[in-house]
Amino acid sequence: MTAIVSCGRAAALALAVGMSLSSAAVADEADARNRLKAMFAYMNAQTNIGFQYDANLEVVTKDQQRLSLASSGVVTLARPDKIRATRSGGFVDVETVFDGKTLTVLGKNKNLYVQVETPGTLEHLIDELKDKYHRPLPAADLLLPNGYDELMRDVTDVKDLGSGVIGGTECDFFAFRSKEVDWQIWIAQGDRPYPCRFVITSKLITGNPQYSIQPRDWKFGTAAAAGDFSFKPPAGARKIDMKELSEMKDMGELPSHFAIEGGR
Repeated sequence: MTAIVSCGRAAALALAVGMSLSSAAVADEADARNRLKAMFAYMNAQTNIGFQYDANLEVVTKDQQRLSLASSGVVTLARPDKIRATRSGGFVDVETVFDGKTLTVLGKNKNLYVQVETPGTLEHLIDELKDKYHRPLPAADLLLPNGYDELMRDVTDVKDLGSGVIGGTECDFFAFRSKEVDWQIWIAQGDRPYPCRFVITSKLITGNPQYSIQPRDWKFGTAAAAGDFSFKPPAGARKIDMKELSEMKDMGELPSHFAIEGGR
């Protein structure tokens, strides 16, 4: 009886929340879109940007256990064509450097690096890393000038969920749905609308794994030093080619003791 009553209360609560979200989301959809546009306008107006981040990549095992791979790092960029990004986890320690002409990926834990000539803007680099080399940069979707259009492509539902607090900063909280993914974003309130958390949920993979990133300690303009985007190989570092890098364990998103089943 206790279990039945508890379930009934939970169902009533879920129904009440669903009803309130439906009316609020429809009423505030335009505001949510405008707030997201304002965030991208603010971010794209910044020439020098620096931030730290914590990220979690979920994987789902064949017996449906969800596991979360945690990593942290630092990103410094100078528009239009320079960036340095690090990612450290329990199995990987990688640094990516781009000076406008040459892309360098350094595996600090293995003291190996690869260099590829790929002149162009940050937007070109981000696309190359994602589509050609399958090594997306942290928070890349939030740094692109066309990020709003990319994120809103195929969006079918928009919800304004009020506010939340991330790392002590009060944020506007929005949720979006498309055919392949659901995603949520928390945007700092006030005249500096930077992103505080970004969560993507895959709907096409069993178990609906998530990728989340929480940028913090944002610095802009003069507060974000332009930085040094040149690369000097560490002592004893060995240069390899991109093919060898792609085949190497513990240099990508997954540790070596994880095996991908069915390519997913």
